Amino acid sequence: MDTPRTEPALVDALRADLAAAGFTVTGVDELLGPVASDALHREEQVPALRATASSDEPAAALIRAFVLGAPVRRRALERALPTVGVAGAARLGLVASSGTAADDEVHALVDLRPYTALDAVDPGGETREVDWWIASDLGELATGRALRTDHVLGVGGASTTLAQVTVRRPVARALDLGTGCGIQSLHALLHAGRVTATDISHRALAFARFNAALAGVRAEGQGTESPTHLAASDRTDGAAHPPAGPAAPTAPARLDLRLGSMLDPVAGERFDLVVSNPPFVITPRDPDVPTYEYRDAGRTGDAIVRELVTGVRAVLAPGGVAQLLGNWEVRRGERWDERVGEWLAESGLSGWVVQRELQDPAQYAETWIRDGGTTPDRDREAWRTSYDAWLDDFASRDVEAIGFGIVTLVDDGLGWARLEEVTGTVQQPLGPSIEASVRARAALATRDLADLRLVVAPDVTEERYLTPGDVDPQIILLRQGGGFGRTVQAGTALAALVGACDGELTVGQIVAALGALLERPAHEVAAEVLPAVEGLVVDGLLTV
Repeated sequence: MDTPRTEPALVDALRADLAAAGFTVTGVDELLGPVASDALHREEQVPALRATASSDEPAAALIRAFVLGAPVRRRALERALPTVGVAGAARLGLVASSGTAADDEVHALVDLRPYTALDAVDPGGETREVDWWIASDLGELATGRALRTDHVLGVGGASTTLAQVTVRRPVARALDLGTGCGIQSLHALLHAGRVTATDISHRALAFARFNAALAGVRAEGQGTESPTHLAASDRTDGAAHPPAGPAAPTAPARLDLRLGSMLDPVAGERFDLVVSNPPFVITPRDPDVPTYEYRDAGRTGDAIVRELVTGVRAVLAPGGVAQLLGNWEVRRGERWDERVGEWLAESGLSGWVVQRELQDPAQYAETWIRDGGTTPDRDREAWRTSYDAWLDDFASRDVEAIGFGIVTLVDDGLGWARLEEVTGTVQQPLGPSIEASVRARAALATRDLADLRLVVAPDVTEERYLTPGDVDPQIILLRQGGGFGRTVQAGTALAALVGACDGELTVGQIVAALGALLERPAHEVAAEVLPAVEGLVVDGLLTV
């Protein structure tokens, strides 16, 4: 078996050793220093290898083995893992050793690294820091080879994005569709009573189970089998293995792992939250182009994202929220929001799509060919063959660009749709901002805006631009410091209304006072400012 094994006592020992060694995001950055850390983020490992070469710190051996894929001496790894030991790590399927002598080399079989994130707690914007260790397959940086087609990916940029934009309201049941290494499930377990995680890959489910155990969570369901012993042929060295630990905890498992494609494993069930970082990469259906389970769903074009958007309602509970990442094709003669807007209309749900990036076909092809480990320096012929196939595939459908973004779907019965492009810097986590916007739409749907008492959000500032000598400003801007960082240009009446929103008066009362002040009928002032006020509420610049 080429995935980690989950034996509770050994996993507990491993967790204690990793913590004691200071193998944390902060600890790694401090040991490597800014130059080597930055280089590693750019997929350059030489500075990190140099920074750890002569270090006796336990974390140095862990970095070299599990992050950089370099061989380490057995004695160094024994010092770093004094409780679980090299034999225990081998029993878990994490390392292989050339022998039992102190100077024998030990090689990591998996990538294992610390992970930390600020996780949103509620729409009020409170956050908490989470710290885990996440195992996945060794990447191309460590192996120097193209990825295997059943590669299990660790925490990448897309995974981080989804975790930060997810609405973190307390829910009874959550679904992690296409769980991969299980990172979205770990986040969901912080605010969900029970999480169901699905994947088409046996190997992904095995990694997800191990990562859950390392985070202190027991899993059940498919892909959770764990051997209580290893045959002699399975052992990676000649040392005596530590005794197997006690049986798994008897407390009910809150993570249910299921093998299957898309929504098939959960047909007929309902969830309050669905999150998915699906295999959305648009890959040519060409025998010369390798397909990778973690990123390719075997569909043509952007069909997988369309299927999810239009089909997820079948598993959403009333009031439920689904959030996913995706790519979509922008075809000749169409705007990006036309195609995706049709999917929203077909879904029967309220929907909010934020396009964060747009690439031309050549950029897109280069990104994903490199992602699989093929480069022009390593294999020029394979690079050219794949590049041609990707461009031919896009040309066959008149694709001029490919969008990447975030989709939020809500089963609220209101039928609203919002499609926008936000390519600038945003303040993460965005989950609280998205949740607040969804709640605001619900409030506006059930109550008269004129009857609401509003308050200016604490992160909103006002900027006024005047020509020297003038009394009245020519431009008034309302700026949002957090969330999507929106800037709204306001007229005099709207700025005055926002300035009066301290929760004491209703919007209607403020409008009436503005009418008297401006010597204009109140209904004219209302017609001018109320649509903008509604937008400010939805965007979080004004709160109920």
